[in-house]
Amino acid sequence: MILRNIEDAERSDRRVVAENWESVRLLLKGDRMGFSFHITTIYPGTETHIWYKNHLESVYCIEGEGEVEVLDGTDDGGVADAVRIGEPGGVEQACVIYRIAPGTIYVLDKNDRHILRAKTTMKLACVFNPPLNGREIHDEDGAYPLDGEEIAG
Repeated sequence: MILRNIEDAERSDRRVVAENWESVRLLLKGDRMGFSFHITTIYPGTETHIWYKNHLESVYCIEGEGEVEVLDGTDDGGVADAVRIGEPGGVEQACVIYRIAPGTIYVLDKNDRHILRAKTTMKLACVFNPPLNGREIHDEDGAYPLDGEEIAG
């Protein structure tokens, strides 16, 4: 059995800090669960361009408000408050913007290129498959590498 406390993890190498966010990585590849689990804080007023080419991610909003702009495709999935921008085949790239608030889950099941905008501080529970090793931060494309630096313990 694995048992970890978030407060202990926040004071360890499991806390990874980047320009727009910080992530406490509670489960990682080394835990051999087949996924990683993180509690991530997105700083207010930030905009993060992300494209997980190597991973699938599920994100559950615990607190805060923001939006996700999906840059690939135009399917709004029937979500009532999704906003469409641009026209398929037009000069502007077609995209959809989803409002994110507590209780919302979004799933990047197609390696979707997207922009995450935080209106307020957002606290998110994130699951990655395949799991992260530990020290990954976004590369120039907004992706995590498959072979990131591991965190011991």
